[in-house]
This record gives sequence, structure tokens and C-alpha cells, in this order.
Amino acid sequence: MDIDLARTFLEIVRHGSLVAAADKLHVTQTAITARVQKLESQLDCTLFVRNRAGARLTPNGEAFVVYANQLVQTWEAARRDLPLPEGYRNVLHIGGEVSLCSPLLLSWAKALRTQIPAYALRMEIGNGADLLRQLEIGVLDATLVFQPEYWPGLQVEQLLEEKLIQVRLPTQPTPYVYIDWGADFRRQHDAALPDKAKAAVSFNLGPVALQYILENGGSGYFRTRVVQSYLDSGVLERVPRAPEFNYPTYLVYSRDRESSILQQAFDVLRQVVKDDGDWSQRWDPMI
Repeated sequence: MDIDLARTFLEIVRHGSLVAAADKLHVTQTAITARVQKLESQLDCTLFVRNRAGARLTPNGEAFVVYANQLVQTWEAARRDLPLPEGYRNVLHIGGEVSLCSPLLLSWAKALRTQIPAYALRMEIGNGADLLRQLEIGVLDATLVFQPEYWPGLQVEQLLEEKLIQVRLPTQPTPYVYIDWGADFRRQHDAALPDKAKAAVSFNLGPVALQYILENGGSGYFRTRVVQSYLDSGVLERVPRAPEFNYPTYLVYSRDRESSILQQAFDVLRQVVKDDGDWSQRWDPMI
């Protein structure tokens, strides 16, 4: 299928009309209409109901949105990777959630460049749901997430058994800072600490919340390995009698894409985890 047809379809969905899509793509409305007709002919179904107000998706159109996004993402990934960089045999596509990008993903990337030098490396940092979707359509070879999904052919391996613990700045232990560690954490947190369910300060990214507390004071929940250096040095202290929450990290990949190189890459990752070095965010000059 012509990839421009999928792009055109998505532009109409985003902007709600053929006229707006034509303006965005710098083509005539006649060209947009012709593309829609061609796409509907190839799929043998109607994708839009068109009227003066714009273009509304039919049920078939709503179903095609997922496939169109997959087509465009896969094509863009191919354009990024091909031709292969000179001197490399192939590319490893590795994903990881934002809060894992330092230090685990950085350490893994460094080890991969040393131990599998014949392969180029593409690292994708994002939220768990987006990474799993990219894994599902084959854009990623593997990804590290906190909350995996399960579907046939998917391999899910618990890589780290970690905890979220509440820490504070001793000289300024307030306010309580809520960090969004996902839906499961929210449910457990609000059940265990109902008085802190509506925090005055909240962040959706752990490293930023940690830096905020280091600079301004407060307390909040963080992964044990990330704050251990701060605890050892006395910059932070654990909050007594505060509940702990399990927060494991998972390696996820499709068994259909399994290869000897991927298994070697996973062995490298397991060794990185085993070495278990300094996992602090390294933002505080006192560390």
C-alpha cells in the first residue's frame, strides 16, 4: 500500500476535514479526495462520512486508525535505519521507560557498544504503553518497562525486584511530593496513605521530583537503588514507619523476533544488573 495514503488518512483524522488535511500536506483538496477514494477502494470499506462540518470516522475508519499508525511508524523506522551505517551488520532497537534511562539504559548501551560492536544501536525512551505498542508492531526488539502487558508470543522476564521507599530531606522534610509511578502504585498508595492522596506538589517523572526535593525540601517515594547513594551520604533519610511498595522492572520482547544476537544483548543486560553499580541520578554535587 502507498504509505502516503496512510499519512493522508491520519491527517484527516487529526484535523477533522479534508480541507485542513490538504492544507497541512500542501496538496489540493481534489488530491486528498482521490487518495481517500483509493484507500477505501483498496480496503473495500468506507472510512469517512463527509459533510459540510468535515469528515467523521465510520466504525471501519476507527478500526483502521491503529493499522495506519503502525504502517507509518514502521515505515519511518525503516527510513531511519536504512541503509545501514557503514561497517555495521544490523541494528538493535532497544526501548526503556524514562525513569529507567539513567543509569540502567545508559549502562546497557555502553556495554552493548563494547561487547556487540558490529551492531548499530537505536535507543528509544518513552512511556511504557507507547514502548509496548512499538514492540508489538516490530519497531522495537526489546524494551524495559515497569508494568508489562501480556499477549501471545510475548516474553516477559522480571529483571529487577525493586522497592519504592519514602525518603525526605532531613533539614526540610515537607511538603510531601507525590510521584506518579503508575496506576498500580496510585491504588496501593492511596489505600495505604489516604491522607497523602491529594498532595500539594506532584510530578510524573521521578528524576525531576528527586531534584526538586534536593533543592527545595520535601519527601516522596523513589526507587531504592536510585536514592541509595543519597541515603548513604546522609543527604536524604528514610521516613520511619512509611510503607514500602514493590516496583519490579521487566524485560519484554517478542519470541518471534528472538535471535542469537538478541540473546547476547540480554545476557549483557543481566550482567549489568548483576554488577549493580551506583544508580543515583548524579545531580547533587554532594554525591
